[in-house]
Amino acid sequence: MQVVVVNEKEALSTYIARDFMNYVSGHNRVVFGLATGSTFTGVYKKLVHQHQNSNLSFKPVMTFNLDEYMDLESNHPQTYRNVMNRNLFDCVDIDKRNTFFPPIKKNIRFSVYDDMIEKAGGIDCQYLGIGVNGHIAFNEPGTSFTSKTHKVALADATREANKRFFDSKDQVPKHAVTMGLSTIMKARRIVLAASGEKKAEAIRGMLYDPISEQMPATVLRQHPNVVVVLDRAAAQFLEEGEYDTTEIFGAC
Repeated sequence: MQVVVVNEKEALSTYIARDFMNYVSGHNRVVFGLATGSTFTGVYKKLVHQHQNSNLSFKPVMTFNLDEYMDLESNHPQTYRNVMNRNLFDCVDIDKRNTFFPPIKKNIRFSVYDDMIEKAGGIDCQYLGIGVNGHIAFNEPGTSFTSKTHKVALADATREANKRFFDSKDQVPKHAVTMGLSTIMKARRIVLAASGEKKAEAIRGMLYDPISEQMPATVLRQHPNVVVVLDRAAAQFLEEGEYDTTEIFGAC
């Protein structure tokens, strides 16, 4: 596991966007797993800028988003489909028929999403955020490491963190469908990003706590190709020398 530390969130967004662009430029076809959380808003803004002002094309790109809320109407602005459309898909030349989200209809077998990913050849690079309680995607503490795409009841801490996107916490959905931990771990490469001091304790737990389903992100230590990108606030509990740490202070 490599840990990259940058000065602040703007540099983190630049680093992740360049990572994405390098991947696209090196492949005729690429399958990404994408995150929708606020950590990646700046990343998508930079990718849109590059598309509009350089030769970055999304035509070779297929995407599978990590999760989707249940209990929201399809036209609700905070469905993850609509958030991704606003922040990225509507602004670039991607074929929306190649952009996928977990199925949220109750009569659909949720693990069909795993079948779709496998049919696409698997995920080349999975981008992740991390929750304050150590969840990745919406895999809350206690989720089995063998889990596939599934329905989940969102923890109170997760709903509290996400209420800033709604008028009140009461409007935050209580359920979602998420890629499972085993689904995520099948990606050939994983890049996790975290920004701000509120994520520092979760990052400490991910890197140093015993590998346990009570801290879902610890499972990433069992993956052979993970890059963790942090700003200095999120990296404040790093212990010197234990990880392959690259420090990039300032703009990337």
